[in-house]
Amino acid sequence: MAESETHWHPGHVAAHTPDKPAVIMAETGETMTYGELDDMANRLANWLRGVGLERGDHVAFCLENRIEFLAIVWGCHYAGLYYTAISSRLNDDELVYIINNCGAGAFITSPHKASSAINIVERTPEVRARLSVGGVFDGHADFAEAMAEQSSEPLPDRREANDMLYSSGTTGHPKGVKHPASNEPLGTGEAVLRLGQMLFGFRDDAVYLSPGPLYHAAPLRFCRSMLRVGGTVVVMTKYDSAGALRAIERYKVTTSQWVPTMFVRLLKLDEAERSAHDVSSLECAVHAAAPCPIPVKQAMIDWWGPVIHEYYAGTEGNGFVYCNSDDWLAHPGTVGRAVTGVLHIVDDDGNELPTGEEGGVYFSDGSTFEYHGDDEKTASSRLSNGWSTLGDIGRMDEDGFLYLTDRKAFMIISGGVNIYPQEAENALTMHPAVFDVAVFGVPNDEFGEEVKAVVQPVEMPTDDEATAKLERELIAFCREQLADLKCPRSIDFRPELPRHPTGKLYKRLLKDEYVKAAG
Repeated sequence: MAESETHWHPGHVAAHTPDKPAVIMAETGETMTYGELDDMANRLANWLRGVGLERGDHVAFCLENRIEFLAIVWGCHYAGLYYTAISSRLNDDELVYIINNCGAGAFITSPHKASSAINIVERTPEVRARLSVGGVFDGHADFAEAMAEQSSEPLPDRREANDMLYSSGTTGHPKGVKHPASNEPLGTGEAVLRLGQMLFGFRDDAVYLSPGPLYHAAPLRFCRSMLRVGGTVVVMTKYDSAGALRAIERYKVTTSQWVPTMFVRLLKLDEAERSAHDVSSLECAVHAAAPCPIPVKQAMIDWWGPVIHEYYAGTEGNGFVYCNSDDWLAHPGTVGRAVTGVLHIVDDDGNELPTGEEGGVYFSDGSTFEYHGDDEKTASSRLSNGWSTLGDIGRMDEDGFLYLTDRKAFMIISGGVNIYPQEAENALTMHPAVFDVAVFGVPNDEFGEEVKAVVQPVEMPTDDEATAKLERELIAFCREQLADLKCPRSIDFRPELPRHPTGKLYKRLLKDEYVKAAG
């Protein structure tokens, strides 16, 4: 290891405890040790340099959750490249857009995406080398063979690198979030590592459960940081509520990260399933990505104890808001106080609002970022004074705790009244017949927009009469908790809603469908 390197990276762990499990696949128990991970990462870094990629160049990969995923992340990191992890659920056009937009010189995928990977070869001409992990198909070299031909020696003078991840694209083309390149020696660490150590128990004897897709910002960065400190990462191939409980018990998980949708589905398990598993090893269960309904979070704290932690942040990294269970119980509904960056609530003209008033949520004194290749979007996320936003609406109380109302883009304007669909979604989520729900605005000739709900029920109604009965029941349930104008005027039922594995609901797809139908 080069003298300039510090110790926060897997190579340092491998040098001292090479046989320690670094990554375990939850369902099968398949394990990659730190020695194996560091070896694979070094070989990949040498391969990337061998195909002509230099520090600051770009590589992209599109993989399902699999044992090699985090070694590939670290191989790109060791090589000093910008790396883009792409959702394995995207279609061919979306893959082409991201690969070309980020300027990837190499692309790594697996047979899981073989059809798409073959189809996009001619449409991604700047990619000079392609690998397939776990099997071979046309136009892509075998990852295992390519790695076997490489040296496992670390590259000289390694420096910290950056991911460049893309927004989920719920409102148009996804945008790459690019941070300035770091020139710090490899192992210097990163903001997520420091927050993880300070707030979430990141340490060498931690066992971290990652139930979500690794290509998403939070799982990728949390897993990357856990591997810096020498903890063990347990990866679920695909989220399953009962499977998550089994993994916590089997691997004595201490730390984990969730989204509110997962909490809802955990709570909808029958009592026998919930009580069958020992979750007492949990010291920290972190959730983020969307506001969590108050009854859901209260129920999780009642079940798991005061181990629930929450944060509000984005891929952009412009600020980080946090609360633990005690803070939340004292301020129900909050997402916390700013740990990095300074919070501001502003009106539509950029003027800071008094305590308690709702407005746009902005950060000052946070990390610098840009949306790659989109100066207009970058500018639209800033005020003239440099404060930046993720596009959310919220308010702060007198203690500095932030409460999110909704995404600004999802606000419904009906008869001149602003309605935030998150309120109705939170209410309907708690009905026992509701598995998932989306609320949004649809055209109304008199009021401009009206509130619409689309529900994925636990069991689909069997006929028109049952459908109408359930619709009436859910609307009445919502009106028991909220003003009529905030509740849906009609509800449609579908066997499944378009929700990303990260928990993000593709509400824009539903809204566009109804707007188009209305002409």
